[in-house]
Amino acid sequence: MTQTDHSTGLSAGVSPRAVRTPDRERLRCGAVGVGRMGRHHARVYAELDNVELVGVVDADEERRETVADRHGCKAFADPQELIDAGVDAVSIAVPTIYHRETAEPFLEAGVACLIEKPLAQDRDEALRIKELAERGGAVLMVGHIERFNPIMRAMRRATAADREVRPRFIEVHRVSPMTFRSVDIGVVMDMMIHDLDVVLMLMGGQEPDDVQASGVPVITEHEDICNARLTFNRPWGPCVANLTASRLALKTERVTRITGENAYIKVDYAAKTGTIIRRTANEIQMREVHEQLRQGKDLTDLNWSELVNIEPLVIDDQEPIVSEIEAFLEAVRTGEPPEINAEAGLANVATAQRIVEAIQQFVR
Repeated sequence: MTQTDHSTGLSAGVSPRAVRTPDRERLRCGAVGVGRMGRHHARVYAELDNVELVGVVDADEERRETVADRHGCKAFADPQELIDAGVDAVSIAVPTIYHRETAEPFLEAGVACLIEKPLAQDRDEALRIKELAERGGAVLMVGHIERFNPIMRAMRRATAADREVRPRFIEVHRVSPMTFRSVDIGVVMDMMIHDLDVVLMLMGGQEPDDVQASGVPVITEHEDICNARLTFNRPWGPCVANLTASRLALKTERVTRITGENAYIKVDYAAKTGTIIRRTANEIQMREVHEQLRQGKDLTDLNWSELVNIEPLVIDDQEPIVSEIEAFLEAVRTGEPPEINAEAGLANVATAQRIVEAIQQFVR
């Protein structure tokens, strides 16, 4: 896969209040929405060095007071109160439909925002959030946490520099039992969006040239099962990504398989294991094998493993959300574009929307 700098592209400038100056080593941070995900953001801010958790915001009084007491910070009912308290950066982990209205006052004030995935409920809303960040001169990062999964970090290290793999076929399975969370959206925005971010990252940020999809609602009003086929025309040739997502499975499975011309990669997010099989036979040996096959010779005694190199991925144990927030804060401090900027978040939402629209055409 080509290791493009995926943090490039259109990005907002950074206001002086969002950039660390020599006398500002300690960033003042906050968390807006401290439910299932947001409480972890608050915890990480409270634990990191050179970071002060100023306060948390949540519409639920008991929840915000509980989280604030746990971390020794203030509890606010309104985002403006957090802005008035003086913050450099915040995480926004409210329901997706409220992302724009929640982020707007922070972005207009030049406060850096880490917005939980997906960036917005549709392309138009995502574009508006991106424009708000540009006008406010604020750092904006989208919380697609799978990029920070230890197995994904290991894969990117293993395919860096001259060991790149150019994908021609990607197969993804992400299935799990119904949890009855996020039932206000379909499985594409709920679950498949994780893998769309990874696939588009592998494609250098390029949106697919063609989208085909099928899906059906079973329990909710939205698609609960989806299969999507995305085609990308890349400089080295076409690549097809086949993604399946279901929230009606009997067990959890999160596996991605990437096939390139010179290697095959399998990663299992849940098990945190991965393998790369590279074609390492020299050209003379490979030509000999090809010639023998053309001649119809019996090669059943040939050891296949002698033609390839099998490498287990080396996995670290850092918590993904810690890596994600550290990357976000590094962008705030340096002014460099974040790991997953507004452009990437917009591409993910736009692709997801195209998949949902293809499903609607399929079920008519």
